[in-house]
Formats: sequence, structure tokens, C-alpha cells
Amino acid sequence: MPTSDFLKRLGTRYPIVQAPMGGGLTTPELVAAVCNAGGLGSLGGAYLTPAQIHDEFRQIRALTNKPVNINLFAGGYERDAVSNPRPMLSLLAAAHEALGLPAPVLPSLPPDPFPSQLEAVVEVRPEIFSFTFGIPSPEAMNRLHQRGILAVGTATTIEEAGLLEKAGVAAIVAQGAEAGAHRGTFLGPFESSMIPTLDLVRGIRGAVSVPVIASGGLMDGPDIARAFAAGANAAQLGTAFLLCPEAGTPRAYRQAILAARADTTVITRAFSGRPARGLRNAFIEKLEGNEDSILPYPLQNALTRPMRAAAAMKGDAGYLSLWAGQGVTRARCLPAAELIERLAMEMEEAGARIQ
Repeated sequence: MPTSDFLKRLGTRYPIVQAPMGGGLTTPELVAAVCNAGGLGSLGGAYLTPAQIHDEFRQIRALTNKPVNINLFAGGYERDAVSNPRPMLSLLAAAHEALGLPAPVLPSLPPDPFPSQLEAVVEVRPEIFSFTFGIPSPEAMNRLHQRGILAVGTATTIEEAGLLEKAGVAAIVAQGAEAGAHRGTFLGPFESSMIPTLDLVRGIRGAVSVPVIASGGLMDGPDIARAFAAGANAAQLGTAFLLCPEAGTPRAYRQAILAARADTTVITRAFSGRPARGLRNAFIEKLEGNEDSILPYPLQNALTRPMRAAAAMKGDAGYLSLWAGQGVTRARCLPAAELIERLAMEMEEAGARIQ
């Protein structure tokens, strides 16, 4: 198993990061269980209010004294983007009717929540703060450094990684094309960022001097060992944790993962307005050919939220955002602590074979 100064800086036993999946998937119980087992647990805070960040971090701290990561969206908030909502409202109406909801109504958007969310992060002072969709301002980065919080940014290209290094990050998450959920791309169109994880790790490793965390399609120890062989200092896994009993994954979501016998994941803007990888389902198929009707993030995300919430309550996976990476068929139903131990054992065995 690799050891490094970076691992010591993280304060974890294993170079394994549980990805910060938003929307209630990364419960305090999941985060704490990962931390206590020797990995880095991550709270997906992008959809939380500052008060909720405080509350969930308190819950985590009641369960563990190990290092914790909090993640936020540091860009991509197009509150004033001009779009015609009528075609999307019409398309969404059938889904609302099927779920017993009233006709969809265009929501009003508050200001970008990132500044107030970041203030909450600075106040609770986790050991690590990670971000995606952009780069916080120099002033924000300075505040994090002054509080002793390690800042970790997400890159989907070598060019993005270079900007993150200049901004002063402690490490870079290399998000490969196989990764589930939202693409973190912030330079150019996302299509230009669809680089396989191991290739991206090699490219970023050769271009920057800060540690690299591989992310995208990693599901087991051999995957992690291959990422280390490509130059990664740690590995971030998301889909692998969705079936843990501690995760907040809705039942229909869990069942869809368990039913996956092949990689049916696609990149879609249907649910949030941003490109994201998830299992193909009825709503994604409904919007195929109607991509011009999709509203920008976060308006599309807010508009589809009632549909997604109702679908979760009713157990209807056809209208849920089933975010998953390309390794979804290898997801395992294990408690988080057992999964961490299994991953550590597997990666050590695989690493010995690779050497």
C-alpha cells in the first residue's frame, strides 16, 4: 500500500476517499463510518443551507474525531440565464401527472448559495474542503488556508489542473470520463473533457506538482491499484458506496443499481441542466431529441426537484436521477467499514501483483 506525505496530511489510514455525493446520499452516518474505518469521508454540501451544513457537521463530529471533507459547487450557477421555459414545462407535465403532482411551475431562484455555504464551512472548520465546477476566489482560498483547511479542486482536463495548482490547492481530483454524477468541467465544453480516468491521472501527474486523486469508474482494489500505478496519490470512489446501509440512497435507486447487468449509464442534462452520468431511465429517454428544451443549471435542477422527490417517495426509478459511474455493475452491498477494509486488502494484493 502506498504511503506518502499527502496521506499524512490527510490524516487517514488509507488513501481512499468516499466521494462527496450531494442530495442526501452522504449522510453523517456514512461519512463517519468511512472516517472511522480509515478512509476520508466526504459530506456533499452543495444542496445544503448554511444551517444544515452546521447541523450535519455536528452530527458527524458526534460520531467521529477523524479528518472530514466537505464539498461545495464553486461555480456554474447561471441564475440570470435567459431561456424559454414553456417547452420544458410541457414535457415535464406528463411526468407530474404520472406521479400525481400538480402541473409544474417555474421556480424562482435565490442568489448563488456558495458564498454563504463557504462561510459555514470556514466556521465549522473541517480538515479538508473540496470543490467542483470552478475555483473559489483568491480571497476565499486565503481564508481556507488561514483556517488550516486543505483545499482540493476538481479537474477534468490538464488545463483545469494547471489553474487549480496556481490557485493554491493542496491536491487535485482527476475526474475521468467514467465518473458518475456531474462533470466538473469549467473550461470549455464538457465533450472536450471526456478523458479516461487513468489517462487523465497520467496527464495531470506529469503537468503539476501537487498530489492527484483519481476519480471515475473505480469500484474495487484492483481499480485503485491501477490508479496508483498511473501516478495517483489517492483514489475517490462514489458509486461503490451507494449500496452501503449508511448511505441515503433511496430504495428505488438501490434497486436500479442492483438490477444493472450492463453499463447503461449515459451523460445527460435532463435532470439538472448540467452534464452528468447516470443510469438511463424513462425521463432521460423522454428528453432525448428535446435537448434544446432543457433549461440551464440550476433552473432545470430546481424545476425537476418535485418530480425527483415524488419519485423517490413512490419508489419510481423512472423519474429519479440515478447517478452512477461506469463500474456500476460491480457495486457491492457492504457496510461502509467493511467496504473500506475490503478495498484496502484488495488494493494491497493487486498492488503486489502489479509490482
